[in-house]
Amino acid sequence: MKIRMAILLAAVIFSSCRSTNLVYLSVLEPAPVTISPDIKTVAVINRSAVSKQNNIADVIDKVMTMEGPDLDKAGAEASVNGLTDELARNNRFTAIRSSATHFTGNAAPGFFPAPLSWDEVEKICTENHADAVFSLELFDTDSKINYAVNQVSLKTPLGNIPGLEHQANMQTLVKTGWRIYDRQGRNIIDEYSFGKSLNYSAKGINPVVAAAGLINRKEAVKEAGNQTGHTYAQRILPYWIRVYRDYYVKGTDNFSVACRMARTGNWKGAEELWFKETSSANGKIAGRACYNMAIISEINGELDKAIEWAKKSYENYNNRLALTYVNMLKNRKANDTILQDQQTQ
Repeated sequence: MKIRMAILLAAVIFSSCRSTNLVYLSVLEPAPVTISPDIKTVAVINRSAVSKQNNIADVIDKVMTMEGPDLDKAGAEASVNGLTDELARNNRFTAIRSSATHFTGNAAPGFFPAPLSWDEVEKICTENHADAVFSLELFDTDSKINYAVNQVSLKTPLGNIPGLEHQANMQTLVKTGWRIYDRQGRNIIDEYSFGKSLNYSAKGINPVVAAAGLINRKEAVKEAGNQTGHTYAQRILPYWIRVYRDYYVKGTDNFSVACRMARTGNWKGAEELWFKETSSANGKIAGRACYNMAIISEINGELDKAIEWAKKSYENYNNRLALTYVNMLKNRKANDTILQDQQTQ
């Protein structure tokens, strides 16, 4: 199946000094992670807890970053739930089993632990009747706080008097890391980490009161964890991106008319006029027309045809824009092959 393409916006940049306008397209890209169609059931585990030998470092980390009790634990559980919910929603697998067993990594806070041994993967898969394991390998919150003192007007029974207000600002980085273990192939399909930044602010009559307003942020961290779980699950799904292409609007009367047709969405009419100009005795005009024929072919999802037109524009008429476009189209063609494989899973 060819890459499906839909015109999001046939609107263009109107400029009297440009020879080209832009058309925006919506392009379906392959999923960042390709999973074998043989993998039907998966187990989801949480091994983000820091091992005993690193507990001291973890305690120090929590004190230095003002982390509340069990903040990472609650966020990690929310992240696993987010991943499990998203995997169930996209119907890629026949079963998703979330393991209740608590696993422990061996890394210091904020770093990937060593991968699970394949004996451990085999055991987890056997217990959960799974073909692969999605593992939350790390979940860490890192907070930084700063204070500011502002002059304010305080209302009192005697009237407004000048005073000081303390403001505490905190930025918390929620960092998660995942691995996918393939039981049959005995390979790690994916290893990926990313973070989400949360910002908090509180005010008070002194630094202690201001800081106290920042402590109760557990729900926000849980929500961030849940979102990261949903986000990671989407790495196995194709996704849409917005791209733009230049096309020529100047050179002959046919180009001018075709430009107006394109602006109104009449791409078929524009194509007919561009095709007429491909046989022009003027090499520059013919090259532009061949290039535009490549554009309309891509819009129609005909990538092979688009490549041939773009190559003709460059090889026969030395249109430099077409050379860049040929490489874009070849990349689209390669992604098309990957996408076909993913969609047959």
